[in-house]
Amino acid sequence: MSPNSRGKLRVLADALRTSGKAGGGDHPLAALILITASMAMLVGIAAVVRGATMAGMDPLQIMFFRNFFCVVWMLPLLAWRGLSLVRTSQPGLYGFRVALSFISMLTYFQALAVLPVAEVTAIGFLAPIFGALCAIFLLGERVGIHRWAAILIGFAGAMIMLRPGGSAFGYGQIVALVSALTLGFIGPLIKQLTAADDADRIVFITNLVSTPISLVPALFVWVWPSLEMWLLLMLMGLFALLGHVALVRGFAVADASLAMSFNFSRLPFAAMVGYIFFGEVIDGWTWVGATVIFAAAVYITHREAMKARRASALQLKASGYDG
Repeated sequence: MSPNSRGKLRVLADALRTSGKAGGGDHPLAALILITASMAMLVGIAAVVRGATMAGMDPLQIMFFRNFFCVVWMLPLLAWRGLSLVRTSQPGLYGFRVALSFISMLTYFQALAVLPVAEVTAIGFLAPIFGALCAIFLLGERVGIHRWAAILIGFAGAMIMLRPGGSAFGYGQIVALVSALTLGFIGPLIKQLTAADDADRIVFITNLVSTPISLVPALFVWVWPSLEMWLLLMLMGLFALLGHVALVRGFAVADASLAMSFNFSRLPFAAMVGYIFFGEVIDGWTWVGATVIFAAAVYITHREAMKARRASALQLKASGYDG
């Protein structure tokens, strides 16, 4: 391995290691790795939710267990870090985050109760488009013609998959759209939270507050799970923890609109899980739309990487470093 390659690997390793800290910097490749890993974990959540709803459990109760077990899995971290894990200067933002998460999670689980995993995932691809637009208009991120073009192409690809004028468009697609819309607003909000709080604190506080809130509606539909279901629900909590820690770390090391574009890696995972565990097959139009979106994502990722390299070179030049 050349010295240049080893240097790049060290930079990447440092970015991954420090991604959980507030203000993690700008590392597009680290964001790609973290968010792709997160997408695999989140598809695991979808698989458990799909199986639990098919077994007769209400999405309201599943949502509570998802929050509860995520907190349980993080208790060792609370014991290690103490009350610093729950101290924040941004309570208002967390309140907004929890409210949006409640809507997004509930509608997502409701969609999974009636639609295949890959179809819900495909509709969820609208979230990065909503998120990118939110980052532009609410966070004031500067965007050139290239990123606007990628956003529009990605939106067209999502429309190919969604096909809103089709006869199959109904309740499941509507609640999936609501989930995508609220999730799109959550992305830039997470980016704001990472400016002052680390990834672990963001995930813990969000789930800690969400647990009692989601318990109230769950009590109205409560059914005691079987032993097998308890194990699956615990696994869902672990997937939620790992997936969202990786997701928040990914947002900490990239612009919100760029980080959201990596969500498109979820479709291959969803198609595979849906086929293996539920015998679900997605149609050709979904893959066509996904291909369009992936092309947009690859292009925007390439542009952001080039910008990061140019900015780094200019910084080194300004500091007097001559290589």
